[in-house]
Amino acid sequence: MLAKARSNFADRNPQSRTHYDQARRFLPGGHTRTVLTHAPFPLTFSAGNESWLHDVDGHTYIDMLGDYTAGLLGHSEHRVIDAVAAALKTNTSVGGIHPAETHLARLMCERFGLDRVRFTNSGSEANLMAITTALQSTGRDEILVFHGGYHGGLLYFASGAAPWNAPYRFVVAPYNDTDRTLALIEHHAASLAAVVMEPMLGSGGCVPANEHFARQVFARARSVGAVTIADEVMTSRHGPKGMFALLGAQPDISTFGKYIGGGFSFGAFGGSAELLDQFDTSPEANRTKVVAHAGTFNNNMSSMTAGCVVLSDIFTAEVAVAHTARGDEFRQSVASVLARSGLPVCVSGFGSMMSLHALPKPPLNADDVAGRDIELQELMFLGLLERGVYSAARGMMNLSLTLTDDQLATVLDALEDTLHGLRQR
Repeated sequence: MLAKARSNFADRNPQSRTHYDQARRFLPGGHTRTVLTHAPFPLTFSAGNESWLHDVDGHTYIDMLGDYTAGLLGHSEHRVIDAVAAALKTNTSVGGIHPAETHLARLMCERFGLDRVRFTNSGSEANLMAITTALQSTGRDEILVFHGGYHGGLLYFASGAAPWNAPYRFVVAPYNDTDRTLALIEHHAASLAAVVMEPMLGSGGCVPANEHFARQVFARARSVGAVTIADEVMTSRHGPKGMFALLGAQPDISTFGKYIGGGFSFGAFGGSAELLDQFDTSPEANRTKVVAHAGTFNNNMSSMTAGCVVLSDIFTAEVAVAHTARGDEFRQSVASVLARSGLPVCVSGFGSMMSLHALPKPPLNADDVAGRDIELQELMFLGLLERGVYSAARGMMNLSLTLTDDQLATVLDALEDTLHGLRQR
């Protein structure tokens, strides 16, 4: 059945196949984002508007992926594009300070409860700089992370620490296992510089942290003098201040990225003045020890301008609360469809982020996710594509602001039809 589904996909998408074959001549794998890989080849898109995607073979899809949470605003949000276009007519690469940088910093500090913030070009960079902050402030050299976690291309823990990771000393703990994680923190107390945690494993399958787990881990880490780092690159969209605030866990540093850039490259790390002021190189600070943080495009005009529009005009705290509730409601509808199917399938997630799993019950950690029925997982993905719904091959779905109620109803119908067909497998 899977071979037939792949063959049908290839037959429907000859132009995407041609683009893929051409791209492989110049790009390893035909792209520069490993996550886009799937059999037999990924689609090539020619245009997007609001929550629609159009591919080079003339097909139209409801975009349920939202560019892995970065596409929160949908495609071609005119308020962002108009503001950036106007700013670029005045200045492009400044080589200095400009007002939008300060404006966005103020918006982020007020929104997410930060004393200070610094900008980067991606969430990956933000996490690397947050870890640097912890290492420099503590003088220690170990970082506790979690199995199934992902904090960027050089901070990858899908099945333990990847061999290509940044050369830090990592301690890998089991996600959502409070007792074992607290024991690891105690065992490494003298050398532990930081604990880095996602409030929900994003690329690891949209597995939310248990509230007790999140609170206890951060409290114990802080008690041994380690810095607590919250990776909210994906999850800051949840609630008014991000997902950790909803879990009642307060980090020392938080990292951000994706949607805040409004479609432009963006990252940021912020937190307490005590930690962030290590980067204060101003004469007034008169610090004997500072940490350098350079980057030509850290405060680039496009991202700074876009971020100001996103946080002040579009995705306000009030909108974030409503969007989180809408995501929870839709996920419950998805769960109902899956339960009626009679197949071993389920959904996990929080707010507007979720993932379909070929599992009989929602996973609690990365080991559970690894136990999925791989063939059934791919068949769900290809079945939704055939019915005009674009999601991630791994099952991830993320609601954008532009999705209509009618589109969501169509997605539920497509999911039900897909599962009905798979019952004959």
